[in-house]
Formats: sequence, structure tokens, C-alpha cells
Amino acid sequence: MAIGLIIIGDEILSGRRVDQHFPKVVQMLAARGLQLNWAEILADDPERITATLKRTFASDDIVFCCGGIGATPDDHTRLAAANALGLPLVMHEQGKINIQQRILQMGKDAGQQVDLNSEENLHRLKMAEFAQGAALIPNPYNNIAGFALHKHYFVPGFPVMAWPMIEWVLDNHYADLFNREPRLEQSVLVYEAAESALTPLMVAIEAQFPRVKVFSLPSVGDATTRRHIELGVKGEAAQTATAFLHLCAELKKLNVEFSNT
Repeated sequence: MAIGLIIIGDEILSGRRVDQHFPKVVQMLAARGLQLNWAEILADDPERITATLKRTFASDDIVFCCGGIGATPDDHTRLAAANALGLPLVMHEQGKINIQQRILQMGKDAGQQVDLNSEENLHRLKMAEFAQGAALIPNPYNNIAGFALHKHYFVPGFPVMAWPMIEWVLDNHYADLFNREPRLEQSVLVYEAAESALTPLMVAIEAQFPRVKVFSLPSVGDATTRRHIELGVKGEAAQTATAFLHLCAELKKLNVEFSNT
């Protein structure tokens, strides 16, 4: 099982808006002892969204999908999710009630009479049309719910709505996974060394410590920083701690200059 993130929106790919979901989701997962395994950004393309969801539904992954669940012509995610599973798109009755309550509250706040059967308000109910069998994800910001299907969780693109909804899913559905396996990450800065010269050591460490991954982040340096490589290990805590000691010992044997990060 892995955890994935799908971010949907032409505005992200065009650069009109800068994505905020990726770093926040990584942060929310890390706070619970979890990690993101993959992420994809998709345009507002119904065929591509459908094909992607068909692939991810076939996996055992937990997937969070941000964006495209509104009621405007460029919102395709609700129908794409239904099509990916071969299910009809149906009105969710509680979702409909939530939207109507929101409409009435907005009218009350504005001191206006509300006609729930007006064309505009009937169109808003499309946001409660989900694939048959979908469950609601509560939206504390405006009560217009997202939806869940087969370990996939669909939330709006707006961070103020999406982030508490994702946290709700994690805390209510996956608390048993939190901090199940304590993880550790340790690294050093290796100065003026070629990455290729360190590769055999990285390969050997991963072979010797199967629950550990080695990472290498080269930097060309700048006016105040020397050229260096951040070389480290991450993974299961006990094995990572041992692997880090081994890494430092081997770097000393290679006679390269390094310091703790």
C-alpha cells in the first residue's frame, strides 16, 4: 500500500497558480508518521483524469485528489471518477441537503429571500452528484462535501477547504497507520567530491541495510557555500541509525571531507 496525491487544474500547469497542496500533504503525512509515495498533476482533461483514476483505482493505494469537484464546465473529476469505475453519477441526498443548507444560510446572512428551485441553485446541486455508493467527506469551511470511493478521497482545490478535509480522512480512517514504524533520516555534507565516486558506497549500504534508502542531493554551491553533496540515509529507525554510522566510517576510509548537516 502506498499513499498518492493527484492535483487537478490547468491553472497549475500553466503557472497561473502555484500548487500548495504537495508540500502541505507531505507535512500532514509526516506529522502522523506517514509519507507520500507518489504525486501527479493533471490538466482539466476528462479523458486523462478518467484514465488516471482507472489506473489508481486498480491499485491498493490511498489516494487524495484535489480539484475539479465543483459545478463549472471545467470541473470534470466527479464524472471522471464515476466513469473510471463504470458507475452512474447519482445525487447524494445528504450532500444535496448540505448544499441547500449552505444556500439558505448565505441568503440569511445577506438578508435575502432564497428560492431553492431557481436555475442557479438547482445547478449548485450538481456538486452533490457523485458515483453511486460514494461516501461524504465533511467540509468544515462551507459544508459542501467532498466524496470518497475505494480509498480515493476527492476534495476541492481550495486549500482552506482541502487541507482540513484531508486531515479528517487521515484521522478518522487511517489512525491505525500512524507512527506504525518509526522512521529516521540522517545525513552529512560531503565537500568537493564527485557523486560517481560515492555511488559504490550508496549501492553497498542499500544492499547491506534492506530497510534503508540512501539519498544524494548535489549542490554546485554559491558565493557563501562550497560545492557539496548532502548524502544521507532514511528508513526504519534502528537500521537507519546503524547505516548512518557505517556511512560515516566508510567516508573516513575514502578520505573525503564531510560534516554533519
